[in-house]
Order: sequence, then structure tokens, then C-alpha cells
Amino acid sequence: MGERRLLRGNEAIAESAIRAGCQCYFAYPITPQGELVEYMARHMPRLGRTFIQAESEVAAINMVYGAAGAGVRTMTSSSSPGISLKQEGISYLAGSNLPAVIVNVVRGGPGLGNIAPSQCDYFQAVKGGGHGDYHMIVLGPSTVPEAGELTMLAFDLADRYRTPVMILADGLLGQMMEPVELPEPIDVSQLPPKPWAATGARGREPNIILSFDLGPENLKKMNLDLQAKYDLIRKHEVRYEETQTADAEIIVVAYGTIARIAKTAIDMARAEGIRAGLFRPITLWPYPYDALRAVADRVKTVLTVEMSAGQMWEDVRLAVAERAKTPFYGEMGGIVPTPKGILSEVKKHAR
Repeated sequence: MGERRLLRGNEAIAESAIRAGCQCYFAYPITPQGELVEYMARHMPRLGRTFIQAESEVAAINMVYGAAGAGVRTMTSSSSPGISLKQEGISYLAGSNLPAVIVNVVRGGPGLGNIAPSQCDYFQAVKGGGHGDYHMIVLGPSTVPEAGELTMLAFDLADRYRTPVMILADGLLGQMMEPVELPEPIDVSQLPPKPWAATGARGREPNIILSFDLGPENLKKMNLDLQAKYDLIRKHEVRYEETQTADAEIIVVAYGTIARIAKTAIDMARAEGIRAGLFRPITLWPYPYDALRAVADRVKTVLTVEMSAGQMWEDVRLAVAERAKTPFYGEMGGIVPTPKGILSEVKKHAR
């Protein structure tokens, strides 16, 4: 491994992106991910890489499109309203089979909202957000070290499947500081070649990268090819974590920073004789439906906890169906559930 540092979540994502070989970063400042932009502005030019503070979020995502089309590892980051502005460009990336990493450090909404932490962008991330039948791989870190690890993974997955990958964090994770064991930087010259990239047609036929075909049958085939890729991702890239689920009678489902708070609540419940466990999705798309369904077969209650009005709750109910009760506990507006609050809900529904 490399060195150990005390970093904010935003900084850990930025440093990990650099070590993952990100060559081009384009963004526009917005709270609470400002430190990420500042970190990249400080370090990318020093390394001879490209940093551009774009004139808008729309400009930034289209710069990502160009860099991705040229075959280099590229990233953008923003927070909720800024990600909304990027949605058309994200759809173009997906439709063009281009790899890119997009970071969303979620804040309260809808509209301008506030700068407090939230998970209210779940629908936007996992159900598409932009137009068309597409998906992104969506990764939900719960700690600062994991944010760094998943950023490294995001670049690999983006290249492997030629798809945009989103890191879905929140304002709490972006601002908190934890020790991070940083990996050694990769050697970008050793990355697999990208023969599809638009790098200049020297000695070969030109590569054409686009996201449209005016012939309905041709466009249908493009979409079927995308769906086949998504089926492959569902088969190979589902990630999740279970904590004390083997003997549990009630399961809490939570992701991101709420999952780490829920872990404390689980320990508190166990101390009071309640057999509680935690199921944490790490890939929010593809969602771990089968794994959660298997857990639900063994318990009476599956309690979803989120910083939203219940967006992931829909996927939990799809997974659990009628196997167990599926109550919900959520906070909105930047209010963070506490261990005691989650424990109270566990007690209520464990009866």
C-alpha cells in the first residue's frame, strides 16, 4: 500500500481519482463538494494533468464526454442541483458507451434545498435521471476510506463496461475526516488499450462515437446491446455487506453514512436483547435484490432507514415482496437520523 493520511471524504475521493489515473477533471464549484474541486485544482496541474473549472455544470459534463471519447480516464463532481444539470450529458455518455466517473455529494432538496447531507438523489442516480433506457453503475460508500476504495473501483468498472459510474456520497461523508490508507498510483501506460477511442485516424479507419441512429431498427439494436451490457453488470458487479444477520429477527437496510449510524443502533439493540442485523447495499445499481430477498426469507421485519422520503424503500419492497413486513424510517431536509432514533424504530417494529 501507499501512505496513510487523515483526509476529508471529498479529499479522499480526489486523491484516489488521481491515483486511479484520472487525466482530465472538469467541474463547477458547489457546496458541499467544494474541497474536491479545490484539491483537484491544486494537484492535477502539478502532475501535468488537465483541470478545468468549467463555466457551468452543463459545460463540465460535455467536456467529460470529449475526454472520454478520446480514451482518457476522466471525472466530474458536483452536488444535487449541479448533477441535475448534468443529466442530459450523462445520458449521452451512456448512449455512446463512454466510460466516465461522476461524483455526487448529495445535499438537501428538492430545488436549491440546503447544503446539509441528504440521500434524496437516489431515484435520480439509480433510475436513470436523464432520458432513455440506460443505467449507471452507482456505488454508495459509507466511510471515508471506502469512498477512496470505491473511487479506484469506479474507474476500473467504467473502463471495463464502457459506462458512466457514479459515486453517490452525501454532505456528511464529504466533510468528515478519517484516516485513509492510500494505494500506490497506477501506471496509466499499463491500462488496457481502447481501440474504439477517437484518437486520430492514423493508419486505420476513423472511429465514430455517437449516441443516435435515425433508423428505428438500428436504434433498437443499440438499445438491445445496452441492455445486454446491463445484464452482464447485474450478473458480475452486485456488492453488499451483511452485519449480524445470521440469527437476526429484524433487519435494518441502509446505505452510505446512514449504514454506519445504523451499525451503532444494531449494537445497542443487541445489548437490549433484540436480535437485529444490518444489510448494506454497496452497489445501489445494480441493486442486490437476490441477496436481500434471501435475508428477508429468514426474518419477520425489514426496516429501511434513509435520509429521504423513502426512495431506496421502493427497491427494498421490490426485493422483499411479501416475505416480511417492510416499515420505513426517514429524515429529510438535512436532518441525520441518530442511533437512538433508529433504535427506537427497531424496538417499535421488533415486537
